[in-house]
Amino acid sequence: MSYLEFLKLASPEAIVVLTALSVLAIGLASARASAFCSFFAALGLGIAIGAVFLLPQNATLFAGMLVISPLASLFKIICISLAFFTVLLARSDGASRNHGEYLAMLLLATIGLMLLVGSEELLMIFIGLELTGLSLYVMTAFDKSDVRSAEAGLKYFLFGSTASAFTLFGISFIYGMSGTTGLAAIGQKLTPGPLQPLLAVGIVMTLIGFAFKIAAAPFHLWAPDAYQGAPVPSAAFIASGSKVASFVVLGKIVFIGFAPVKGSADWHAMIAGWSPVLAALAALSILVGNLVALAQTNVRRLLAYSAVAHAGYTLLGIVAGGRDGFSATLFYTTVYAMTLVGAFGVVGLVRRQTGGDDFSNFSGLWTRSPLLAGCMAIFMLSLAGIPPLAGFFGKFYLFSAALRVSGDHGLLWLVALALFGSLISLYYYLIVLKVIFVDETATDTLAVKADLLSRTSLTLLALLVLFLGTTPQILAARIIASLP
Repeated sequence: MSYLEFLKLASPEAIVVLTALSVLAIGLASARASAFCSFFAALGLGIAIGAVFLLPQNATLFAGMLVISPLASLFKIICISLAFFTVLLARSDGASRNHGEYLAMLLLATIGLMLLVGSEELLMIFIGLELTGLSLYVMTAFDKSDVRSAEAGLKYFLFGSTASAFTLFGISFIYGMSGTTGLAAIGQKLTPGPLQPLLAVGIVMTLIGFAFKIAAAPFHLWAPDAYQGAPVPSAAFIASGSKVASFVVLGKIVFIGFAPVKGSADWHAMIAGWSPVLAALAALSILVGNLVALAQTNVRRLLAYSAVAHAGYTLLGIVAGGRDGFSATLFYTTVYAMTLVGAFGVVGLVRRQTGGDDFSNFSGLWTRSPLLAGCMAIFMLSLAGIPPLAGFFGKFYLFSAALRVSGDHGLLWLVALALFGSLISLYYYLIVLKVIFVDETATDTLAVKADLLSRTSLTLLALLVLFLGTTPQILAARIIASLP
């Protein structure tokens, strides 16, 4: 294969790389070019989406290091779209300095996400994780005027470095037992039956690394501080794009590479493998995330702990397995990511106007900005799983896939726990809406103003959440068709 042919197949990643370098150069050349940097970043991401549509339907390069498939192409588009909305969110976040450098880090993180969803080789997956992680660490600590941002970045970096070490050790054990790092080849080398100790250690350590990335309990301790202390656009991208890519690659690893050693998480017939490990992570995440979220009085911290619970819900589909389970996971993580970007957009506008993001800052938001209050209501109710919003169908899809996985309803215990967690979550989401619509605003609180770009993007996200709730088959059918 010639270099030009390879460049054509990797054109979306190449376009984002060139955009990142161009935005960085523009930002360094002129400190007042923030609007042009945003425009150029958004334009580059739009061109990258167009380049994805021009890719062939299937191609495999370098033994799986770069894989082009309907699934990879679909989620490259989703990750780029989330980055696009984050660029718009960063444009409306007036507190950010060095805007060109910030957008360059965001674009580099997007390249890492694209490598993650487009690879089926463990070493390339690890490189994608590190490129994404290093960029997100910088984005978290980017606000030099806020000491909480530096603290959040340091905690995120320390936890992330430890998780990367676990992942790399796990990969080395798996390589030692299988003699390869390609997921398809690993799946052929592993055999069903009792797990060998070193292989079990490798699988568990790899899953621990990804449990950190998706903020699953008990590896979630970085999330509350990162979500609260990071600049709002950074928190939005960590909660959305990073989660989507992590679940895609986690599904590839367990369904392609570790498929022969799945085991069983059924309550009456548990068998050792990766399935009971993920089931335990899901159960603990649902309990810890929902119960701790009840005690929060800061909206961003509440969203962080609810993200832990949602990681538990999303793991249900992977534990269930099969096309239905994996497609349910991918659908849910996609609609959840879009909802979180919109919710953080509202939080960012309120924070810019009032100086904070506690419940008190949202008091009477309905009277100060009906549009923002309405959008926030859609986002909160979707997270709670209220019909006819996308979150409701996402949870229904997940829970039904888990119930149908076996004739004797072996995962009923996990589904019942998820339903209980959803009931708890309804309370704290309604508390946020009660503060917005019922509580009276202070007399000296100004109206929350949003520019046309912010209003348009938030309205579009809210309508998208509503649209995918009423016609979910548009996205669900596309995801199912993209699966092998």
